[in-house]
Amino acid sequence: MGSSVPLKQQTAQQSRVIQNFRWYICGLLFYATTVNYMDRMVLSILEPVISRDLHWSNTAYGTINSIFQAGYAIMIPLAGRVMDRLGLRVGYSLAASLWSLSSMAHALARTAGQFSLARLGLGLGEAANFPACIKAVADWFPKRERALATGIFNSGSNLGPVLGPLFVPFVATKFGWHAAFIFTGTLSASWVILWLLVYREPEEHPRLSREELALIRSDHEEPLTKAVPYRDLLRKKAAWAFIIGKFLTDPVWWFYLTWLPGFLSRKYNLNLQHLGAPLIAVYAVSAVGSVAGGWLSSSLLRHGWEVGKARKTAMLICALCVTVVVFVPSAGGNLWLAVALVAIAAAAHQGWSANLFTVASDNFPRTAVGSVVGLGGFGGALGGSVVQISVGKWLDISHGAYAPIFWIAGSMYLLALLIMQFFLPRSRNGSASVVA
Repeated sequence: MGSSVPLKQQTAQQSRVIQNFRWYICGLLFYATTVNYMDRMVLSILEPVISRDLHWSNTAYGTINSIFQAGYAIMIPLAGRVMDRLGLRVGYSLAASLWSLSSMAHALARTAGQFSLARLGLGLGEAANFPACIKAVADWFPKRERALATGIFNSGSNLGPVLGPLFVPFVATKFGWHAAFIFTGTLSASWVILWLLVYREPEEHPRLSREELALIRSDHEEPLTKAVPYRDLLRKKAAWAFIIGKFLTDPVWWFYLTWLPGFLSRKYNLNLQHLGAPLIAVYAVSAVGSVAGGWLSSSLLRHGWEVGKARKTAMLICALCVTVVVFVPSAGGNLWLAVALVAIAAAAHQGWSANLFTVASDNFPRTAVGSVVGLGGFGGALGGSVVQISVGKWLDISHGAYAPIFWIAGSMYLLALLIMQFFLPRSRNGSASVVA
């Protein structure tokens, strides 16, 4: 009788195990990133309507978005540290709760100043998403699967902008633009509930088998140590490579998210009901790019390529594909040619981004990943904040001349990769230097 108790416990434990449970965690990260981007996309989709109602200039709209990114920039290094110190279950759920409430607060705004306050809260909350996701990938996946897992969750940053134009115009038309903010904020709140119910650390999770835990930890060489101080991280070239890469290329993605709906509306005379299809096309294609970029470097690794060479090769291919966006002004009155060019560039950005994020998890120990991604996010948001105001002022001064903006957007990735090549020198075995 005494030996039957352990047997029953073992059987009960086995019945709770879910095979390949790490991919369920990846699914939650994908869901979080999707609703995160839906929340931030609502304002840009409704901008032509709200700007007309509230008489915003391009500069005013750019300032509102700059404040969002300033909040994002301020919080994201702190968010990375919070994820490293508090843990993902508590830290991530608190951040998502903040961005959910801030999204709903947009429904109460009546002036540009009030929208700015709501955007500030949204930026402060949403800053935690990518540090948390990258840390979760580092915790739940072996190195050879991280780029693919990153590409999958990062594709939520494309699905969100696809679902946004699909649902937001419908909700706004039926119930008013205020209801659209309530709708997306509620979706984010639902994610918080799921996360609290499902998430635990791998070593503590009852749904994770011992075999899968061994797989996850199979190539984790670094010991679990205390968080690395920022001053130590900033001494590493790999950290500066990641920061500079984000600073130069993240603003391009922010430009698409915040200014593309207005560009299409004004250039091609699209109303709210007809704006959805082009935006959905752009972000549906870019979602494929996110997964493809992660798959490409992972495939090269499976064929024996060194880590650094595989990542940089994938990033170079993406950087070359981005350059097609410089031809958008040459599309003239052909809406779908312009949409196709932006879609290719957006897809290439997402493939680039999936590999850029792995610079942090490839080159730093697990306890520092959230902090490094936070520093990179600070660089990207800071660059985006400057660009948002600059774009708004330029469009007012130039009376809507978008061509120089697209030229700059198409050139940033090759410049970023060139600079990163200096900060990520090849080691003797051909891979990027690993920071211990």
